[in-house]
Amino acid sequence: MIEQIIQWDKELLVALNGSSSLFLDGAMMAITETPTWIPMFLCLLYAIIRNNKWRGILLIIAMVALLVTLCDQFASGFCKPYFHRLRPSQEPELANVIDLVNDYRCGLYGFISSHASNTFGLSVFFMLLFRCRKASLLLLLYACLASYSRIYLGVHYPLDILMGTLWGIFCGLVVYQLYLWLSKRLNITAHAVTSFYTATGYRRSDLLPLLFVFPLIFVYIVIRATLFAFTP
Repeated sequence: MIEQIIQWDKELLVALNGSSSLFLDGAMMAITETPTWIPMFLCLLYAIIRNNKWRGILLIIAMVALLVTLCDQFASGFCKPYFHRLRPSQEPELANVIDLVNDYRCGLYGFISSHASNTFGLSVFFMLLFRCRKASLLLLLYACLASYSRIYLGVHYPLDILMGTLWGIFCGLVVYQLYLWLSKRLNITAHAVTSFYTATGYRRSDLLPLLFVFPLIFVYIVIRATLFAFTP
C-alpha cells in the first residue's frame, strides 16, 4: 500500500511540476523566496502594534517565534533526517522526468515540507488572530502559492506538501489556543467589538494595508517573471 501511495505521489508530481513557460518559471522562483513576502509580514506587524499594548505585542511575537520553531524544527530537524526521503530534485530516477529551474535543488531530503509547514502555520495563526475574511483569504492564498511553488520547482513531492500543511495547521491551532490562555492569564483584553473592529478586536482600517500590499507583491512577481523570461 505504501509503495502504491509513493507511486501515485510521483505521478502527481510529474503532472504538477514545471511548465514550458519561462515566465511561470520566474514567477514561481519569486513566489518561493521569503523576501518576496516581507511587505506582507510588515503589514501583519503593523496591525499587531496598532492594536495591542506592549505586553500584547511581546506575547504575539513570542507566539509567532514559538510557532515557527515548532513548524520548522519538526520538519527540518526531525522529519527530514528521520525519513531520509530524497527530494524529487535529488532523485536520480527523476532526473530526466521533472523540470528544474536554473538547477534549483535545495537540500538532500524533503519530507516534510518546511515551506508548507511554516506558511500554513503562520496563516492559520493570523487568520484566527484577526478574524477578518478578506485578510484570511489573502493569507490562505499566500500559503497555497508558496507551497505549490515547491512542487512546480521540483523540490517537493505533493505528499511532502500535504503533510507539511497538516502539521502547520495543527501547530497554528495549538499555538493560538496557547495565546488565548496566556492572554487571559496576563489580563490582555481586546477592544470592544463594533462594526469598526473584527470579532477579536482588531481595527478593520489597520488591516487595510494588508489588502493593498498584495497587489504590489504580485506586480513585483510579474516584473521578476518578465525579467527572468527575457534575460539571456
